[in-house]
Amino acid sequence: MTHELQRYSAALSTGSLGSYIHWTNQIPILTEQEEQNLALKLLEFNDLEAARRLVMAHLRFVVKLARGYLGYGLPLADLIQEGNIGLMKAVKRFDPKKGVRLVSFAVHWIRAEIHEFVIRNWRIVKVATTKAQRKLFFNLRKMSEKMGWLSKAEVEAVAEELKVKPEEVRHMESRLSAPDESFDAPQDMPEDELFMAPSQYLEDQRPNPEHQLTASNWMESQEIRLQVALETLDERSQHILRTRWLDTHKLTLQDLAAKYHISAERVRQLEQQAMKKLREQLAE
Repeated sequence: MTHELQRYSAALSTGSLGSYIHWTNQIPILTEQEEQNLALKLLEFNDLEAARRLVMAHLRFVVKLARGYLGYGLPLADLIQEGNIGLMKAVKRFDPKKGVRLVSFAVHWIRAEIHEFVIRNWRIVKVATTKAQRKLFFNLRKMSEKMGWLSKAEVEAVAEELKVKPEEVRHMESRLSAPDESFDAPQDMPEDELFMAPSQYLEDQRPNPEHQLTASNWMESQEIRLQVALETLDERSQHILRTRWLDTHKLTLQDLAAKYHISAERVRQLEQQAMKKLREQLAE
């Protein structure tokens, strides 16, 4: 991991989440050819710089996926860090010769790491939701490894030490004694009871982040191609197309005719010629 990635990973772990997300959005998206070249370098020569660039270019995707799990009560920074682990695993296993983009391949690994994190942590989140409850939770957990149910005197001693009510100690003790529940439904569970499995009601019902990001990446790619194609035109043709089609306050043929001291019909012809060249560039 480079110094740059270490710096921003440290920012994420210390609470500078907004800065981290802003930074990931500034990293250029790789074209398909760039991605292929880097992946081949990693696959054939174990090029760590290529691996770093592949990871960095997809960090924004991890952020978008991680946001889909905010409803589980876990910190977004933790979800992102777990997702980044999945991304690095995906990059390591990615084979560009299979004909798929890395973003499509990586989504499985990113979600797998986040799912594992949720499964490990969702029960403790439900059990201990406040600072006092978390303190009580960890203290009782240590004590439960040494003894069974607490006596009345022990409950009162714990309550006095942690400055909580005895009822809270008993309540937490009963919740800790509850058996863990499987995230997925048992194979022998009847179909009419499947809804009771956590994997059913913890499912994120919002639009698929993968599809949203793919669409977003496609739009960004098209915008970049349009800008590149525009730059192949002469300055006057660029100005005509931008002011007629792209600017917020568009100019009329008459406005442009007055600016360039030509007829409106000539402006229209120049516009058509520029559009034709633009289509040819975008079709390549």
